[in-house]
Amino acid sequence: MYKLDSKKISYKAVTMERAYKRLIMVLADFIALPLALWSGYALRLSEWWPEEYLLASWELFLLLPVVGTLIFMRLGLYRAIVRFMGAQAILAIATGVFLLALVLWSAAFVLQIDPFPRSIPIGFALAALVYVGGSRLLVRHYYHWAIKHYENKDAVLIYGAGGAGIQLATALSDGKEFYPVGFIDDDKALWGSTIKGLPVHNPNGVINLIEKSSIKHVLLAVPDASNFQRKKMLEKFDKCNIHVQTIPSMPELLSGQASIEQVREVHIEELLGRDAVPPKSSLMTKCIFGKMVLVTGAGGSIGSELCRQIVQQQPKGLVLLESNEYCLYKIEQELREFLGRESLSIQIYTLLGSVTNRDRVAKLIGHFSIQTIYHAAAYKHVPMVEHNIVEGITNNIIGTQIVAEEAAKAGVSHFILISTDKAVRPTNVMGATKRFAEMILQQLATTDATTVFSMVRFGNVLGSSGSVVPLFRKQIQEGGPVTVTHKEITRFFMTIPEAASLVIQAGSMAQGGDVFVLDMGEPVKIVDLAIRMVQLSGLELQTDENPDGDIQIQYTGLRPAEKLYEELLVGDNVVGTEHSMIMRANEDYLDEELLTKRLSELKAAIKVNDCNLLRQILIESISGYQPHNSVVDYYGAESSESLKHKNIINIK
Repeated sequence: MYKLDSKKISYKAVTMERAYKRLIMVLADFIALPLALWSGYALRLSEWWPEEYLLASWELFLLLPVVGTLIFMRLGLYRAIVRFMGAQAILAIATGVFLLALVLWSAAFVLQIDPFPRSIPIGFALAALVYVGGSRLLVRHYYHWAIKHYENKDAVLIYGAGGAGIQLATALSDGKEFYPVGFIDDDKALWGSTIKGLPVHNPNGVINLIEKSSIKHVLLAVPDASNFQRKKMLEKFDKCNIHVQTIPSMPELLSGQASIEQVREVHIEELLGRDAVPPKSSLMTKCIFGKMVLVTGAGGSIGSELCRQIVQQQPKGLVLLESNEYCLYKIEQELREFLGRESLSIQIYTLLGSVTNRDRVAKLIGHFSIQTIYHAAAYKHVPMVEHNIVEGITNNIIGTQIVAEEAAKAGVSHFILISTDKAVRPTNVMGATKRFAEMILQQLATTDATTVFSMVRFGNVLGSSGSVVPLFRKQIQEGGPVTVTHKEITRFFMTIPEAASLVIQAGSMAQGGDVFVLDMGEPVKIVDLAIRMVQLSGLELQTDENPDGDIQIQYTGLRPAEKLYEELLVGDNVVGTEHSMIMRANEDYLDEELLTKRLSELKAAIKVNDCNLLRQILIESISGYQPHNSVVDYYGAESSESLKHKNIINIK
């Protein structure tokens, strides 16, 4: 015998076609309105079946459902979707019932129905409100219950019981992914209250609540909260494995780029709790507005962001120099789309080329009458540069020398070098080359009276091509392991837009030979960052104490020439500036004669591809440079014959 599945029938009732649902509502009202009239008599006379009165008014029992459905139809009640029914639908029902009460009184008078108590229309109206409106509310409640049970929606807590949280709860209730079970909020006045039928809980007891209710998701609905405030909120979930997501920020909501229900993963800057300081408009425009600006390495992480922010300051023209064709094309398309959207008529010039090509650099600076240069072109990946010393030195040192010297010859107003914290007491070639590049500018600043040379030093930027954050996220999505080089390794972090903004502002404050250092905040332990990312993904960390966890952290050992800790200053001689996030450092550098000699030695060693000599010159030139024997360590214990084949890379 065929057996019916009650669950499937229940869910099918929810998802039936719209026309059938309207027909059911009409039939329900045909039953509800006569029932409401009977209820009016029963309430007034305190009798279940007042036969004399009912027989006297039998015409009314036929008239009310016909007139009632016509009135409700005119008011649009049957066009309203029950599961989205709100105040407007309730008002339509109340209006319709009031009109029906008037029709009932008028019909009783015209038809001379007797006996007919004058309070019957009132009792009818109250009962009709309950039957017509209440039935729809019951269907609405049943719909959400059925969707929750039969579509496997996940229970979710909403952090924030304000306007955004209430909107999110409404959106989720009508969606098919989550269903809200309550709010948590920092406002003590809301604790224990109910909003939209959902309780508001104390966030300090959130761990017990999550464990008790088997909640797997928390959504942050605080779009106007700062990163520091978000970090404090996220810390409440440190001891539980729960997937924390957030709604878009207030600027994204106001600009229309996103909507309340579009939840996303927590950004890393929210984990770090670092809030950017608003830029000073006078410093942003000083070296850009109405000027011809050149950005070298324009397709890189920092270079491309510099271009985005530069066009917003309305230069006369922007020249992009980049050796990578795809990266140059990508940023050009983005900039042209922005200019079209904002109706700006800024000239954009995209040039393929290398900063090591002196003739190319000289001609473009002269041809475009460049007034400001942001020099971001550099090889920055530490292990890669460590095993390609010749190219690293050629690009980072010789390239900087060429662009800086040609800028001085052409009378460029400002030259700003994008440097790195790895230039301080470097242990790797990349850091050493960047410190050497800094010294070239420091020396040029003492001999050139026209061009203002400066350099801006900062740490890791979030979201760059070499950032650990995208790597960790990818590893977590793939089930791990998450790879960390060392338990104690720490790094400074800053967002790309903030770094680019501070670079522009620092360059505007330069007087000549300035080494600017950005305030990177507190250093972050990379392993702590990895652990938090795992936990906020709703997964458990696999440890000796918890061997059944989801994600393992694997320590791979420091990469060639990698430091445990980065620094921003060579010495302690640092002073503040007019910007709270920018400091000015005074550091020693080579005198002109010695610098010239070292540059000549580097060029001679490059010609013969003598990597050992290049490394030795860097040691003699850079204060505090202590290189590791990283090339041999990197390749491991290999035969001399095997190493010979790697000479084409780095070994002489």
